[in-house]
Amino acid sequence: MRKPVLKFSMVVLLIAGLAACAGTGKESRDAAPRQRIAGSYGFQYFNRIEQVQYTFNERKGDKHVRRFWIWEPKLDKVTFDGMDYKDPITYYRKDLQTNPSNTLKNIDAWFINDNYWFLFPFHVALDTRTKVEDVGRKKLPMGDGDAACVVVTYPAQGEDTPGDVYELYLDENFRLTQWLYRRGGSETPTRISTWEDHRYLGPMVFSLNHRGDDGNFRVWFTQVGLKIAGVDGWIFMD
Repeated sequence: MRKPVLKFSMVVLLIAGLAACAGTGKESRDAAPRQRIAGSYGFQYFNRIEQVQYTFNERKGDKHVRRFWIWEPKLDKVTFDGMDYKDPITYYRKDLQTNPSNTLKNIDAWFINDNYWFLFPFHVALDTRTKVEDVGRKKLPMGDGDAACVVVTYPAQGEDTPGDVYELYLDENFRLTQWLYRRGGSETPTRISTWEDHRYLGPMVFSLNHRGDDGNFRVWFTQVGLKIAGVDGWIFMD
């Protein structure tokens, strides 16, 4: 696939804090951590994204997987270019509701996985059917010390990650430092990793590097770019 070649200087904007929730009871407690986490990554600008591109890189032991994506959030339109595919594949995710091929099902499963690794702080706000609970400070799953912990639980049905549970460990700016993922709500952790190398891209913040707890797992992102409404061309990560 021919990747966009224009490069624009990064314009760092101050991230305005989100307004406090005016609700009460459970809704108020649920909304506050959603706002703080998503807002710390610039979620208030998410609706201005026309396209986002990134290459997902994963290394497990000696195996390296690389997948390139362009996502248009407003249309939920996906373009995929993988290591073992000769030509890029473009599809609308709504089309998956009507007899998709096995190939497209596999590609969309990869898309969900890679998109959540890259954009999970935004999904905390976007995925409104989740339960988001501030459980106070907990011991970090990797290394020494503790951190503020928020638990995100997906409903058993109707979401891209049914029943999954994410424990998010946050710094003083409400950005992720580590997470613990439990597939389907299992008691045993499925994956523990860091959230590192936070960088601004235009008005938004992304974490580009994740390391596992056993030294044999890493996820990182390259070729990161945004197309934002009102800005000509692509903005790329330096």
